[in-house]
Amino acid sequence: MKSLAPFFVLACTFPAFAETSRQLDAHEHGVGALNIAIDGNTVAMEFHAPGADIVGFEYEAQSDADLAAIDAAIEQLEAPLSLFALPADAACSLTDAHAALEGEEGHAHDEDGHEDHDKDEHADHDHDHDKEHEEHEEHEEHEEHADEDGHTEFHAEYALNCENPDALTEVTFAYFETFPNALEVEVQVITASGAQSFEVERDAPVLDLGALN
Repeated sequence: MKSLAPFFVLACTFPAFAETSRQLDAHEHGVGALNIAIDGNTVAMEFHAPGADIVGFEYEAQSDADLAAIDAAIEQLEAPLSLFALPADAACSLTDAHAALEGEEGHAHDEDGHEDHDKDEHADHDHDHDKEHEEHEEHEEHEEHADEDGHTEFHAEYALNCENPDALTEVTFAYFETFPNALEVEVQVITASGAQSFEVERDAPVLDLGALN
């Protein structure tokens, strides 16, 4: 997985960041977690959300439709300013982004990984029809018992540059419009002066950052 050097450098600047990440590890459907670290003109974000919130399922994707849904979601998650809109006056631009789907065992799925998966899947199909049939049955069983299976989670990291950080007075969560299953995002905002926690809900999708300035 590609890492965002500016993100990790900035995150390590604030000791509270690592503790916050541990606290937000709980997997609860409908609830995502967003860490925001601000240092001068640099803004780093880390986002986590259950697979069910983003694509509507958490079983291992096997069908073309499910794999396409994951790839589309990753593409959407790699455009953070369309999901977590910042004031135009802040003049923020995206400098780096990466998103992936991670399973309970730590396996990641991104768009490159999906291409490799397709090649392997087609090779298996050509040489082992019985195996494909068994996998199809497992897929149907996953659909019936998704809540009983292992969890999957989307993870995204972003680095931004804001020419006027004093104008970072709010974040509008268009995220809720993009992903209808999402209900709440737990937010931790970290600056040189400390850390503050917030909860942003679907029916009140604007986070006021005025108190940070």
